Amino acid sequence: MWLQEEIKNILKRDPAIKSKYEVILYASLYAVIFHRLAHFLYIKKFFFLARLISQVSRFLTGIEIHPGATLGKRIFFDHGMGIVIGETAIIGNDCVFFHGVTLGGINSNKIKRHPTIKDNVMIGAGAKILGDITIGNNVKVGANSVVLKDIPDFSIAVGSPAKIISKKIITNFTKDYYAWAL
Repeated sequence: MWLQEEIKNILKRDPAIKSKYEVILYASLYAVIFHRLAHFLYIKKFFFLARLISQVSRFLTGIEIHPGATLGKRIFFDHGMGIVIGETAIIGNDCVFFHGVTLGGINSNKIKRHPTIKDNVMIGAGAKILGDITIGNNVKVGANSVVLKDIPDFSIAVGSPAKIISKKIITNFTKDYYAWAL
């Protein structure tokens, strides 16, 4: 079941958890649950109800995910306060987002205007990823980076505007992702 998978993911990713019962205190879990419901309603064209649920989720968790956004499996919002994910954003599997991350648009056209985040991506605290760009598989985006262009697979990007400082195979993503968020 997808919920069990999400719970196991939080237990695996956060070294601060001392007990499996602490997972019920994580805003990340509730943001994902609310989003799954809101996204289902959005797809069925119950737009008002979908937005209502997403706004309740935002109020309760501090994580704002538009119901039109597409989320993959095992997404973890670590200290999720202030995360904003726009309507046309697409997020792959096994991604980690720290507080203050924005996946935003740079225009108001009714087109794909938000980023696509592929699998195994870690986005550091305060990073802003703007526009219809693609962040490749196994990418790390440093804290407070501003990304305005595509980032290729197996890269590390930092700065404002973000520059690729390394393009290599990241072999142990889950072990060292916390170091990149600081």
